[in-house]
Amino acid sequence: MIDFNKLIDQHLKREFRPKQVGRYYPSEIGSCLRKVWYSYKMPRETEADLVRIFQAGNILHDFVVEVIKSEKNPEVELIWSEYPFKLEIKDYLISGRVDDLILVKMSGEKLLLEVKSTKSLHYIEVAQPHHEMQLQLYMHALGVHNGARLYIEKNTLNTRMFTVPYNETVAAEAIHRFETLNTKLKENKIPDPEARLPGNRKRLGWMCSNCDYRIECFQENPKGSVQGEESG
Repeated sequence: MIDFNKLIDQHLKREFRPKQVGRYYPSEIGSCLRKVWYSYKMPRETEADLVRIFQAGNILHDFVVEVIKSEKNPEVELIWSEYPFKLEIKDYLISGRVDDLILVKMSGEKLLLEVKSTKSLHYIEVAQPHHEMQLQLYMHALGVHNGARLYIEKNTLNTRMFTVPYNETVAAEAIHRFETLNTKLKENKIPDPEARLPGNRKRLGWMCSNCDYRIECFQENPKGSVQGEESG
């Protein structure tokens, strides 16, 4: 009997390459900076299950592109997809790929569209802040000040889209966070565990439960030992 799961994993497997300090990725900057710091200092190969999830997201994005390009949908036009993105700041580089730029023909406006697959749309009522920060960075760097985040449900192909107007303050915050990350990495100083700090736990606590570096983080700062962190 053929083990097709094994065939899939072998097909998706890529050479493991640790990330380089000085080269950063837009998709990470809305995450807890300590987690991102660990991913550079203690790099780990992505687990096969997570690689599959990423690939499923890529497949759904390809489907979205197909929908936009369809002759049955003349109200929109795809200008480009998977556009290489590079932003050089001081001594480091931010690079990645922007999902799509589309033309809304009725208004004549160009719209930066970022696509995110999700297991369920039930709890998604607004564009997630860490997703919005990534999009704000793109809008700032590319000079396209109309954006949208499209969530597509994996099992049903139902979607929910949120417009994201350009916000210079959020874009500046994203760049500041890259500055902080770059400095902390070069000085070998670990950032605060953002998701565990007072005022952040309800909003960002889910990041801890999904974090690959949860054990190391809590060993570094047991509950209550971070300056300003609640005890108990």
